Amino acid sequence: MITIRTRSPARSLVLCVALFGALGGALGPMPTLAGAEPAFTAVEPAKAGPDYLVQGEYRTGDDVKPTLAAQVIATGNGTFTAMVLPGGLPGAGWDGKTRHELTGQTAGTETQCAGAAGKIVISGGSLVFTPAAGNAVMLKKVVRQSPTLGLKPPPGAIVLFDGTNVDAWDTKARIDTVEGEKLLTCGPETKRSFTSYQLHLEFRTPFKPTAKGQDRGNSGVYIHHTYEFQVLDSFGLVPENNYTGALYTMIPPLVNACFPPLTWQTYDIDFNGPQFDAAGMKKANAQATVKLNGIIVQDKLDIPHGTGANKKRAETPKGGPLWLQDHQNPVYFRNVWLLER
Repeated sequence: MITIRTRSPARSLVLCVALFGALGGALGPMPTLAGAEPAFTAVEPAKAGPDYLVQGEYRTGDDVKPTLAAQVIATGNGTFTAMVLPGGLPGAGWDGKTRHELTGQTAGTETQCAGAAGKIVISGGSLVFTPAAGNAVMLKKVVRQSPTLGLKPPPGAIVLFDGTNVDAWDTKARIDTVEGEKLLTCGPETKRSFTSYQLHLEFRTPFKPTAKGQDRGNSGVYIHHTYEFQVLDSFGLVPENNYTGALYTMIPPLVNACFPPLTWQTYDIDFNGPQFDAAGMKKANAQATVKLNGIIVQDKLDIPHGTGANKKRAETPKGGPLWLQDHQNPVYFRNVWLLER
């Protein structure tokens, strides 16, 4: 039991709201308070505002010989957190360990961030990093693209969504037109069940700079409607078991290979369903190798049971549908197909 004593009615409301949020997983979603403003959300770069132009990836050199990189994360209202990464970007030169955090904000035409490692100044697509000891280095903004973006389905593949119709999905499926392109919204599951397959899909998270944690572009790719690989705007963060690339609540990604929000990203998942004997007893766990934006984030991962709320969901040799979770965030999908084994 938790007891809270306060003489201020306003403080009592704040404490009750905080307690309700802490227990949200047990009590269900917290209602929106009267007068509360929703987090700023953009689903198109052209409408994302000036902070979006600053956010992104910067590096020296090129794809072959990067020496220093930075990831700049918008945190709302002109404020930013920057990660300086020796060696290059995640999956492209960075050692996966050393990172220097700086924080700051935009003033006029420049964005300045500082920390123990030094300071940065961002302006006009360039970032100048001045270390605490050493000479200034200039980094240029880059927009990376997944090597599997636009990957065409091979012969024999089942096309689940190519922008023309939602015939493969249940009644929750809906198409939105964004920037002239027909995209699949989150929420539907396939009419058919599948067991073992190669899955390709492309997704785009919204830009929600003032949102925090799991409200920052949340969705999920549920295989068999049982095993979830997370979808979230976790760009620039230290990998956790509820970030993109994670087997949700269980295994964090080997590397945070996320691109910035409003960038098209790819999941390529090789999935083998659990194996059962003649008596119906499971003899081998499900297994998956997952690439996020062409970078391995789960390597021959053994999956003992369902994830999150599906931990006790019965596994079956018949497999199950593919579900693209709706978590009240405008996450979009395209080019979805799978090749059964």
